[in-house]
Amino acid sequence: MRSTPLPSRHWDGSLFHVRRRRSLRLSSDSASRLLRCGQGDRCRDCGNRIEWYHSTNERPVRLHPHELPAEKVPPSCHWHVSGGVAHPAGDGSGWCRLPHAMVCPARDTNPAAPELTGLHRALAVNTRRLIDSGAFVPPPALPDTEASASTTCRPARPVVQLLYLRYLANHPVDEIQCVAQTRQRHRCTSPLLTPDTQAGVWTLLPSTTTHGQLPLPGESMAVYSLTGLSYAEQLRWRAQRCPEHAAIPTAADVALAEWESFDPLLHHEHIRTRLPTLVRRRGAAGYGSNAPRLTAHRTVGADELEDLPQPSQRPV
Repeated sequence: MRSTPLPSRHWDGSLFHVRRRRSLRLSSDSASRLLRCGQGDRCRDCGNRIEWYHSTNERPVRLHPHELPAEKVPPSCHWHVSGGVAHPAGDGSGWCRLPHAMVCPARDTNPAAPELTGLHRALAVNTRRLIDSGAFVPPPALPDTEASASTTCRPARPVVQLLYLRYLANHPVDEIQCVAQTRQRHRCTSPLLTPDTQAGVWTLLPSTTTHGQLPLPGESMAVYSLTGLSYAEQLRWRAQRCPEHAAIPTAADVALAEWESFDPLLHHEHIRTRLPTLVRRRGAAGYGSNAPRLTAHRTVGADELEDLPQPSQRPV
């Protein structure tokens, strides 16, 4: 059966040709490698292929790249894509999509649904094959202790405020990478925060809510604020481009910007009540401008902010 109708004739008998519809794809000579929907990527935890979509609430969702028979997937795990948007429900057909988190082999526990055990095992075998061949290096395990959580000064996923909105970053502030494409058709390796650019300020702000949610009583959180920067500089951070590629508006993007709209109720595990601070050590020459700057990381709580010297009281 052909999806395209057969050529018909006009009223005068001349042939009327109908163009055959083609699926969305990238041209081989295209300067950009980015599709705005269905962006292909690999899971940073297991190395298997995934596809990024935006859900109905404009949040990025990682889906398994292949469709699965709907009868082999629990109804609570059914997803479908319509118009480039991922919906957490079935579309009534015999096929459905599945979130990658349900079958990611990097998770310690098996899938909650026994129907997904086979797919989980197949992805685990593929992860082991990628590790043995050197194509994938698993990320180092993070220490999960209360002591490290209370003394850490570099949040793995900081909350960044820019353009009067709050976003959850996927990397520490100094490791956020540019998404522009280089001349070699690779992703730019330059960070957004460079020594030549103005940095933001860590501050404690109340964890406000969105979408009519109830506020969290007495909750303050550490936020990396960029509101003091110029409007053009905040746009550069929002587009996730380094200063060099920000000056080249025609440069294509090779990856999606990794900003996620911050929700204090959904992302409560990323809320830090202590303020990351850099404390300058006293050297042999004191705090002089010509003395070497040896920095040590320390976390400062909200109760210690009043004891810190003000900018006008600090020795120069």
